[in-house]
Amino acid sequence: MSGGAAHQNPVWDSSRKVPAEHLDYGYIEKCKDVKYLEKILRVLRSGEEGVYSHLTEFCESHLEKLQPKSRALRKETSAATAASFSKDEWSQILQELQTWEEDTKRTDMLLKQDLFDDLVKSKMPPVRGSRCLVSPSQSLFPEARKNPSKRAVPRGYREWDKFDVEKECDNIDGDVLKKDPPAILDTQHPKLKQEADVSSLLSQRQKLLLANREKDKGNEAFRAKDFKEAVTYYSRSLSILPTVGAYNNRAQAEINLSRWHDAMRDCQQVLELDPDNKKALLRRATVHNHMGNVQLASEDLRGVLRQDPYNIAATQLLSKIEEKMSECQLEQEQRSKKIFIEEVEEENSCSMKELQTACPAQPSQPVGGEERFAAPAHTHTHGNTQKKPHSRGDTHTHTESSNSHHHGHWTHTHTRPDKYKVPQESKHTHTHGSDKRGSTASVPTHTHTSSKGTAGGGKFEESANLDAPCGALPPQLHTHTHEGNLLFKNGQFATHTHTYSQAIQGYTDSGLDSPQDLCVLYSNRAACFLKDGNSQDCIQDCTRALELQPFSLKPLLRRAMAYESLEQYRKAYVDYKTVLQIDSSVQAAHDSVNRITRMLIEQDGPEWRQKLPEIPLVPLSAQQHRREEPPSAEVLQARVEKAAREAERRADVLFPALKQEGNDFVKKGQYRDAFGKYTECLKLKPEECSIYTNRALCLLKLERFGEAKQDCDAALRLEPANKKAFYRRALANKGLQDFLACSSDLQEVLQLDPSVQEAQKELEEVTVLLRQSLADGSKEHRRTVLIREVDGDEDTTAVQSNCTGAVSINQKPTSAYDFGQSLNAARCSGNTEACAELLASTSPEQLPRYLSTQLDGHTLSFIMQALDSHLLEKNPNLVYQHLHHLHTADRFTVVQLLQDMDTHHHMTQLFEHLSAVESAEFTKNDVQNLANKYI
Repeated sequence: MSGGAAHQNPVWDSSRKVPAEHLDYGYIEKCKDVKYLEKILRVLRSGEEGVYSHLTEFCESHLEKLQPKSRALRKETSAATAASFSKDEWSQILQELQTWEEDTKRTDMLLKQDLFDDLVKSKMPPVRGSRCLVSPSQSLFPEARKNPSKRAVPRGYREWDKFDVEKECDNIDGDVLKKDPPAILDTQHPKLKQEADVSSLLSQRQKLLLANREKDKGNEAFRAKDFKEAVTYYSRSLSILPTVGAYNNRAQAEINLSRWHDAMRDCQQVLELDPDNKKALLRRATVHNHMGNVQLASEDLRGVLRQDPYNIAATQLLSKIEEKMSECQLEQEQRSKKIFIEEVEEENSCSMKELQTACPAQPSQPVGGEERFAAPAHTHTHGNTQKKPHSRGDTHTHTESSNSHHHGHWTHTHTRPDKYKVPQESKHTHTHGSDKRGSTASVPTHTHTSSKGTAGGGKFEESANLDAPCGALPPQLHTHTHEGNLLFKNGQFATHTHTYSQAIQGYTDSGLDSPQDLCVLYSNRAACFLKDGNSQDCIQDCTRALELQPFSLKPLLRRAMAYESLEQYRKAYVDYKTVLQIDSSVQAAHDSVNRITRMLIEQDGPEWRQKLPEIPLVPLSAQQHRREEPPSAEVLQARVEKAAREAERRADVLFPALKQEGNDFVKKGQYRDAFGKYTECLKLKPEECSIYTNRALCLLKLERFGEAKQDCDAALRLEPANKKAFYRRALANKGLQDFLACSSDLQEVLQLDPSVQEAQKELEEVTVLLRQSLADGSKEHRRTVLIREVDGDEDTTAVQSNCTGAVSINQKPTSAYDFGQSLNAARCSGNTEACAELLASTSPEQLPRYLSTQLDGHTLSFIMQALDSHLLEKNPNLVYQHLHHLHTADRFTVVQLLQDMDTHHHMTQLFEHLSAVESAEFTKNDVQNLANKYI
């Protein structure tokens, strides 16, 4: 409704013809309505109003600027004939058609050969269907019964009495299959081979045909959502003749089966054959996304969009991945602050500094952004389990640092006395930050020991032992652990697994005895197996880690997720319950327990608890009792920004639909429903000017002029030169009988666009009404006042005393007579303050009864002045209540019709001041609705 033409003439119905005056350069240049321009272009092309080639070209160029993809710009081309080509081109086309026809016939002949048919029947399995197994004793083709040699002799009466119907039916049936066992129908699919047996004597064309047949069978299975069978047929097609389409289709089927590695392999095969294949890039991006390689997935999707910028699937997936990357980056910044630990020893200080310069970050920094620090043996560490809920295959699974298993209660296993001891000057640990997720940072210590020996393996007095921290590992293990963490961050899980396997092997070969660190390595490798979809190996590594560190939180959680992925719900339930015994704040375990409980009830029925393995009891010393830290200001800000983005995205989707529904209701004349739709639009986008003008139109139709004026005022605050807002506010002022303001708004409309004829007509009508109202105001009745000249001071004193006596007013009237006497006394003396006090002491419900016979124009004007000048500042709620009841007086309607300009001015001023007051008992809309009853 608001997106019409810039030069907005009255809206033309699509069924009506285009007026001749619209076939003009000026109108077409100003028109912004694409639909109407298309209609004009069709009229110009049809020649109904004449042939104007230049005007048609001008209309096409203007329409192309507004809508380059308009269907009206498409030009029809007739089908090509022999006359459209030269003689050589036509002969070449005929020759190619004849060649194609001959090749097709030759192919059909080859396919009809008996040798090829026998080959297909003997080597290729049936498509699919049921197999019928016939009993060996049953003949496939029973012999036909021989006709009797003699004609049957008619039976006598006695024979009919002895006739046995059942026995005779058995004799007639003879060799029917009744006595043989029934045939067995096997409705299962025959077991297909992954590779088709084809002869090497087949030509390339025959192989292509067979491969396409197998691929078509796979497509049918894919459409039937039988993805396993589809993979089988695609594999058979590829065994006959590898094609790009078969690889792509098999990759999609494997994605639906969550076989990520197989799908990745097929996508790589396609990209080797066709490096710019969009389908392969898109499907490889999907695989990367599910495997956690969001960076690689982003690169593939950008490659797709470079070839096809309008690919909707790639655009949506890329937006999700970018949002995920931004969230991960924000969490990474908030949760992983590195702490630089420098070890200084007496004799090997230079070599240690060189090692730390080569690798400044801790080489054993664990996967997922957590830090591993060297800490004294007495330091209590806490688990660092992620509190976010996980689903199967969640991409936010983190591995923990070597001390994240310890809950401050298990006895550490120490190595030989001369290993991992802290010399006197060697441990000056400086912490430069802390992990915001609860990771343990090293505590500054000054451990005093003897300074004898070397850093390698000298003998010291045993004062403090370390639990084989990664900082004390050999450099080769440093390198493997550091590389594994970086590979996990980059999503290279397979390489990461190999690197951690080398670290575990090196750890075992070095003879180190630190179960804590070995538990960390197994747990981190298990995280990679879980990410990679290798649930069996993940379970094995988690079990080894739990053997080294019983009741360790993260290995238990990962093993439970692996069990759940293998649908071993009982074991998964036991591990999740064990996790909750250790730390009841792990939300992922709560969600998984609820989900698995429903599955077990469906699977095992009411007795599902009896079929569960025994749940181990976690000792109190292993249970964690910690409070979750409140999120930081940055995290809260990120959540607010995300919520704002979501709200904006929802608004962008809902706003056009609600606006269109409102426009449709306006066209149908259902203005109340349209008002509701436009109100919902303003809740989504309160800064949209066109919605205010549209809703103002609905309010004008509903004769709610005060609210319409407010909407027009809001539109003019957003767009000060909006013609619609001025025009509709003028109509609202006209409905409120404020002809002066109406005239001013109409003049603004004509000043902005003199061609608006509706505004010109309204201005003429309002001018007449304004003159009539001024003339009626000048004819107000006047009273004759007797003026008498007085000489002397005595009379003057008497007059003053009389006036003074008149001012004494009864402020607490008990009847309508007392109230009338007090009000007349205040009005005669012009004492608005006394009138305000009188109204303040009068109940608003009693006011219409007191004024029932004494209300006139002067009294009403005086009451308005008293309320505005004195009582409004003290008690605006009482003023609103008096006005709310005053218009119910008996004579109010007559007084309102006969009110003069002075009374009208006082009323307008009072309601303007009252609407500016903020109160809990009334709103601006309430004041405006009340003003409509007075003005």
